[in-house]
Amino acid sequence: MKGCEHMLLTLNHVTKKYPQFKLDCSLELQPGRITGLIGSNGAGKSTTFKSILGLITPDSGELRIFDKEWKNFTEQDKALLGSVLPDADPCRLLTPADCIPVMKGFYPDFEEERYLTLCGQYGLPMKKAFSDFSTGMKVKLKVILALTHHARLLILDEPTSGLDVVMRREVLDMLRDFMENEENGILISSHISSDLENLCDDIYLMQNGQIILHEDTDILLSGYGILKLSEKQFREIDRSHILAMQKESYGYLCLTKQKDFYMDNYPDHVIEKCSIDEIMMILAKGEPVK
Repeated sequence: MKGCEHMLLTLNHVTKKYPQFKLDCSLELQPGRITGLIGSNGAGKSTTFKSILGLITPDSGELRIFDKEWKNFTEQDKALLGSVLPDADPCRLLTPADCIPVMKGFYPDFEEERYLTLCGQYGLPMKKAFSDFSTGMKVKLKVILALTHHARLLILDEPTSGLDVVMRREVLDMLRDFMENEENGILISSHISSDLENLCDDIYLMQNGQIILHEDTDILLSGYGILKLSEKQFREIDRSHILAMQKESYGYLCLTKQKDFYMDNYPDHVIEKCSIDEIMMILAKGEPVK
Protein backbone atom coordinates (compact mmCIF):
# COMPACT_ATOMS: atom_id res chain seq x y z
CA MET A 1 0.00 0.00 0.00
CA LYS A 2 1.05 3.58 -0.53
CA GLY A 3 2.55 4.89 2.69
CA CYS A 4 2.16 8.18 4.51
CA GLU A 5 4.53 10.02 6.82
CA HIS A 6 2.06 9.70 9.68
CA MET A 7 -0.84 7.26 9.93
CA LEU A 8 -3.23 6.50 12.74
CA LEU A 9 -3.95 3.06 11.34
CA THR A 10 -2.37 0.83 8.68
CA LEU A 11 -3.48 -2.65 7.69
CA ASN A 12 -1.34 -4.29 5.01
CA HIS A 13 -2.74 -7.65 3.93
CA VAL A 14 -3.94 -8.54 7.42
CA THR A 15 -5.27 -12.07 7.10
CA LYS A 16 -7.43 -14.32 9.24
CA LYS A 17 -8.60 -17.73 8.05
CA TYR A 18 -11.73 -19.58 9.13
CA PRO A 19 -13.20 -22.77 7.64
CA GLN A 20 -15.64 -20.87 5.43
CA PHE A 21 -14.05 -17.41 5.28
CA LYS A 22 -10.73 -15.65 4.78
CA LEU A 23 -9.96 -12.02 5.63
CA ASP A 24 -7.25 -10.29 3.60
CA CYS A 25 -7.60 -6.59 4.38
CA SER A 26 -5.50 -3.55 3.50
CA LEU A 27 -6.56 -0.03 4.50
CA GLU A 28 -5.23 3.18 5.98
CA LEU A 29 -6.60 5.94 8.21
CA GLN A 30 -5.02 9.38 8.35
CA PRO A 31 -5.27 11.80 11.30
CA GLY A 32 -8.17 14.22 11.01
CA ARG A 33 -10.30 11.87 8.92
CA ILE A 34 -13.37 9.72 9.42
CA THR A 35 -13.14 6.58 7.31
CA GLY A 36 -16.09 4.33 6.59
CA LEU A 37 -15.95 0.56 6.08
CA ILE A 38 -19.00 -0.86 4.34
CA GLY A 39 -20.07 -4.22 3.01
CA SER A 40 -22.84 -6.78 3.31
CA ASN A 41 -23.22 -9.01 6.36
CA GLY A 42 -20.37 -11.49 6.46
CA ALA A 43 -18.08 -9.32 4.33
CA GLY A 44 -15.44 -9.19 7.08
CA LYS A 45 -16.00 -5.83 8.74
CA SER A 46 -16.33 -7.15 12.30
CA THR A 47 -13.34 -9.46 11.83
CA THR A 48 -11.33 -6.44 10.72
CA PHE A 49 -12.38 -4.42 13.77
CA LYS A 50 -11.62 -7.28 16.17
CA SER A 51 -8.18 -7.67 14.59
CA ILE A 52 -7.46 -3.98 15.10
CA LEU A 53 -8.56 -4.12 18.73
CA GLY A 54 -6.56 -7.25 19.51
CA LEU A 55 -9.67 -9.33 20.20
CA ILE A 56 -8.48 -11.88 17.64
CA THR A 57 -4.95 -12.55 16.41
CA PRO A 58 -4.36 -12.21 12.65
CA ASP A 59 -2.59 -15.06 10.89
CA SER A 60 -0.32 -12.75 8.92
CA GLY A 61 0.13 -9.23 7.59
CA GLU A 62 1.14 -5.86 8.98
CA LEU A 63 -1.05 -4.07 11.54
CA ARG A 64 0.21 -0.69 12.75
CA ILE A 65 -1.56 1.81 15.01
CA PHE A 66 -0.03 5.23 15.68
CA ASP A 67 2.89 4.05 13.48
CA LYS A 68 3.64 1.23 15.94
CA GLU A 69 3.23 -2.49 15.32
CA TRP A 70 0.37 -3.96 17.34
CA LYS A 71 2.63 -6.58 18.94
CA ASN A 72 4.65 -3.73 20.50
CA PHE A 73 1.60 -1.97 21.97
CA THR A 74 1.76 -0.97 25.63
CA GLU A 75 -1.16 -0.44 28.00
CA GLN A 76 -0.64 3.30 27.53
CA ASP A 77 -0.98 2.85 23.76
CA LYS A 78 -4.15 0.79 24.16
CA ALA A 79 -5.68 3.56 26.28
CA LEU A 80 -5.58 5.76 23.15
CA LEU A 81 -8.09 3.45 21.45
CA GLY A 82 -11.82 3.81 21.97
CA SER A 83 -14.33 1.31 20.61
CA VAL A 84 -18.01 0.58 20.26
CA LEU A 85 -18.91 -2.97 19.23
CA PRO A 86 -22.48 -4.26 18.85
CA ASP A 87 -21.90 -7.44 20.89
CA ALA A 88 -19.88 -5.79 23.69
CA ASP A 89 -21.68 -4.48 26.77
CA PRO A 90 -18.88 -3.07 28.92
CA CYS A 91 -20.95 -2.54 32.04
CA ARG A 92 -24.05 -4.72 31.77
CA LEU A 93 -24.79 -4.81 35.50
CA LEU A 94 -23.48 -1.34 36.29
CA THR A 95 -25.08 2.08 36.31
CA PRO A 96 -23.38 5.07 34.63
CA ALA A 97 -22.35 6.19 38.13
CA ASP A 98 -20.80 2.75 38.79
CA CYS A 99 -18.75 3.07 35.59
CA ILE A 100 -16.72 5.98 36.97
CA PRO A 101 -14.39 4.04 39.32
CA VAL A 102 -14.08 1.26 36.73
CA MET A 103 -12.97 3.73 34.05
CA LYS A 104 -10.56 5.38 36.46
CA GLY A 105 -8.98 1.99 37.13
CA PHE A 106 -8.47 1.25 33.44
CA TYR A 107 -7.73 4.73 32.16
CA PRO A 108 -5.53 7.14 34.15
CA ASP A 109 -6.68 10.00 31.88
CA PHE A 110 -10.40 9.34 32.33
CA GLU A 111 -12.26 12.68 32.22
CA GLU A 112 -14.84 12.33 34.98
CA GLU A 113 -16.26 15.84 34.69
CA ARG A 114 -16.69 15.57 30.93
CA TYR A 115 -18.24 12.12 31.35
CA LEU A 116 -20.80 13.49 33.81
CA THR A 117 -21.50 16.46 31.56
CA LEU A 118 -22.14 14.27 28.51
CA CYS A 119 -24.31 11.84 30.46
CA GLY A 120 -26.42 14.78 31.62
CA GLN A 121 -26.49 16.40 28.18
CA TYR A 122 -27.75 13.22 26.52
CA GLY A 123 -30.25 12.28 29.23
CA LEU A 124 -28.65 9.17 30.72
CA PRO A 125 -29.97 8.29 34.21
CA MET A 126 -26.94 7.89 36.45
CA LYS A 127 -28.55 5.39 38.86
CA LYS A 128 -30.20 3.11 36.31
CA ALA A 129 -28.52 -0.20 35.34
CA PHE A 130 -27.12 -0.45 31.83
CA SER A 131 -29.10 -3.67 31.31
CA ASP A 132 -32.33 -1.70 31.77
CA PHE A 133 -31.40 0.95 29.20
CA SER A 134 -33.11 1.26 25.85
CA THR A 135 -31.05 0.45 22.76
CA GLY A 136 -30.41 4.12 22.12
CA MET A 137 -29.34 4.83 25.68
CA LYS A 138 -26.94 1.86 25.62
CA VAL A 139 -25.30 3.14 22.45
CA LYS A 140 -24.97 6.67 23.82
CA LEU A 141 -23.32 5.41 27.01
CA LYS A 142 -20.86 3.23 25.06
CA VAL A 143 -19.95 6.18 22.83
CA ILE A 144 -19.55 8.50 25.83
CA LEU A 145 -17.26 5.96 27.53
CA ALA A 146 -15.16 5.76 24.37
CA LEU A 147 -14.92 9.56 24.17
CA THR A 148 -13.87 10.34 27.73
CA HIS A 149 -10.45 8.78 28.21
CA HIS A 150 -8.41 10.84 25.73
CA ALA A 151 -8.64 8.30 22.91
CA ARG A 152 -7.15 9.37 19.59
CA LEU A 153 -8.62 6.60 17.45
CA LEU A 154 -12.19 5.33 17.62
CA ILE A 155 -13.19 1.95 16.16
CA LEU A 156 -16.98 1.93 15.78
CA ASP A 157 -18.87 -1.09 14.46
CA GLU A 158 -22.49 -0.19 13.65
CA PRO A 159 -22.78 2.45 16.43
CA THR A 160 -26.08 3.84 15.12
CA SER A 161 -27.81 0.52 14.42
CA GLY A 162 -31.35 0.40 15.81
CA LEU A 163 -31.46 4.09 16.72
CA ASP A 164 -34.19 6.49 15.71
CA VAL A 165 -33.37 9.64 13.74
CA VAL A 166 -32.99 11.87 16.80
CA MET A 167 -30.68 9.50 18.67
CA ARG A 168 -28.59 8.86 15.56
CA ARG A 169 -28.09 12.59 15.15
CA GLU A 170 -27.02 12.90 18.79
CA VAL A 171 -24.44 10.13 18.39
CA LEU A 172 -23.11 11.60 15.14
CA ASP A 173 -22.86 15.03 16.79
CA MET A 174 -20.68 13.51 19.53
CA LEU A 175 -18.40 12.02 16.87
CA ARG A 176 -18.10 15.35 15.06
CA ASP A 177 -17.13 17.01 18.33
CA PHE A 178 -14.44 14.37 18.82
CA MET A 179 -13.01 15.23 15.40
CA GLU A 180 -12.47 18.88 16.32
CA ASN A 181 -9.01 17.65 17.34
CA GLU A 182 -7.33 17.15 13.97
CA GLU A 183 -4.99 14.50 15.40
CA ASN A 184 -7.94 12.18 16.04
CA GLY A 185 -9.51 9.71 13.64
CA ILE A 186 -12.47 7.34 13.36
CA LEU A 187 -12.99 4.05 11.54
CA ILE A 188 -16.72 3.34 11.39
CA SER A 189 -19.08 0.84 9.79
CA SER A 190 -22.80 1.33 9.32
CA HIS A 191 -25.63 -0.09 7.26
CA ILE A 192 -27.19 3.39 7.24
CA SER A 193 -25.56 4.89 4.17
CA SER A 194 -26.88 8.40 4.81
CA ASP A 195 -24.88 8.50 8.07
CA LEU A 196 -21.69 7.65 6.20
CA GLU A 197 -22.41 10.06 3.34
CA ASN A 198 -22.74 12.95 5.78
CA LEU A 199 -19.95 11.90 8.16
CA CYS A 200 -17.09 10.15 6.35
CA ASP A 201 -14.21 11.64 4.42
CA ASP A 202 -13.53 8.39 2.57
CA ILE A 203 -15.04 4.93 2.31
CA TYR A 204 -13.73 1.41 1.81
CA LEU A 205 -16.03 -1.26 0.38
CA MET A 206 -15.34 -4.82 1.53
CA GLN A 207 -16.57 -7.99 -0.14
CA ASN A 208 -15.66 -11.59 0.75
CA GLY A 209 -12.96 -10.44 3.15
CA GLN A 210 -11.20 -8.10 0.73
CA ILE A 211 -11.33 -4.39 -0.08
CA ILE A 212 -12.73 -3.95 -3.59
CA LEU A 213 -13.10 -0.15 -3.62
CA HIS A 214 -11.63 2.86 -1.82
CA GLU A 215 -12.74 6.38 -2.67
CA ASP A 216 -13.22 9.81 -1.14
CA THR A 217 -16.88 10.26 -0.23
CA ASP A 218 -17.34 13.44 -2.25
CA ILE A 219 -16.05 11.63 -5.37
CA LEU A 220 -18.41 8.71 -4.73
CA LEU A 221 -21.37 11.07 -4.51
CA SER A 222 -20.44 13.45 -7.31
CA GLY A 223 -18.44 11.42 -9.82
CA TYR A 224 -20.12 8.03 -9.72
CA GLY A 225 -23.36 7.39 -11.58
CA ILE A 226 -25.70 4.74 -12.94
CA LEU A 227 -26.48 4.27 -16.62
CA LYS A 228 -29.75 2.58 -17.55
CA LEU A 229 -29.18 1.24 -21.02
CA SER A 230 -31.21 -0.68 -23.56
CA GLU A 231 -29.62 -3.67 -25.28
CA LYS A 232 -28.78 -1.50 -28.31
CA GLN A 233 -27.33 1.32 -26.19
CA PHE A 234 -25.19 -1.12 -24.25
CA ARG A 235 -23.75 -2.62 -27.45
CA GLU A 236 -22.89 0.80 -28.88
CA ILE A 237 -21.67 2.74 -25.84
CA ASP A 238 -18.03 3.31 -24.89
CA ARG A 239 -17.60 0.89 -21.97
CA SER A 240 -14.09 1.95 -20.95
CA HIS A 241 -15.38 3.85 -17.90
CA ILE A 242 -17.95 1.28 -16.73
CA LEU A 243 -16.95 -0.53 -13.53
CA ALA A 244 -19.70 -3.16 -13.32
CA MET A 245 -23.05 -3.99 -14.83
CA GLN A 246 -26.23 -5.92 -14.06
CA LYS A 247 -28.59 -7.45 -16.58
CA GLU A 248 -32.11 -6.13 -16.18
CA SER A 249 -35.41 -6.78 -17.98
CA TYR A 250 -35.06 -3.56 -20.00
CA GLY A 251 -31.36 -3.97 -20.73
CA TYR A 252 -28.43 -3.14 -18.45
CA LEU A 253 -27.74 -1.23 -15.23
CA CYS A 254 -24.15 0.05 -15.34
CA LEU A 255 -21.96 1.73 -12.73
CA THR A 256 -19.42 4.35 -13.74
CA LYS A 257 -17.04 6.66 -11.87
CA GLN A 258 -17.03 9.03 -14.87
CA LYS A 259 -20.64 10.20 -14.83
CA ASP A 260 -19.82 13.52 -16.52
CA PHE A 261 -18.13 11.75 -19.44
CA TYR A 262 -21.32 9.90 -20.27
CA MET A 263 -23.55 12.92 -19.67
CA ASP A 264 -21.42 14.96 -22.08
CA ASN A 265 -21.10 12.30 -24.77
CA TYR A 266 -24.46 10.53 -24.46
CA PRO A 267 -26.97 13.26 -23.52
CA ASP A 268 -29.96 11.19 -24.64
CA HIS A 269 -29.12 8.25 -22.35
CA VAL A 270 -30.55 7.80 -18.86
CA ILE A 271 -27.72 8.66 -16.45
CA GLU A 272 -28.45 9.14 -12.76
CA LYS A 273 -26.62 9.99 -9.56
CA CYS A 274 -26.25 7.05 -7.23
CA SER A 275 -26.10 6.45 -3.50
CA ILE A 276 -23.48 4.50 -1.59
CA ASP A 277 -26.03 1.69 -1.24
CA GLU A 278 -26.44 1.46 -5.02
CA ILE A 279 -22.68 1.50 -5.59
CA MET A 280 -22.25 -1.30 -3.06
CA MET A 281 -25.10 -3.33 -4.57
CA ILE A 282 -23.83 -3.19 -8.14
CA LEU A 283 -20.19 -3.86 -7.23
CA ALA A 284 -21.19 -6.74 -4.95
CA LYS A 285 -23.78 -8.36 -7.21
CA GLY A 286 -22.89 -7.12 -10.67
CA GLU A 287 -20.46 -8.46 -13.25
CA PRO A 288 -17.31 -6.92 -14.71
CA VAL A 289 -17.77 -5.40 -18.14
CA LYS A 290 -16.22 -7.32 -21.03
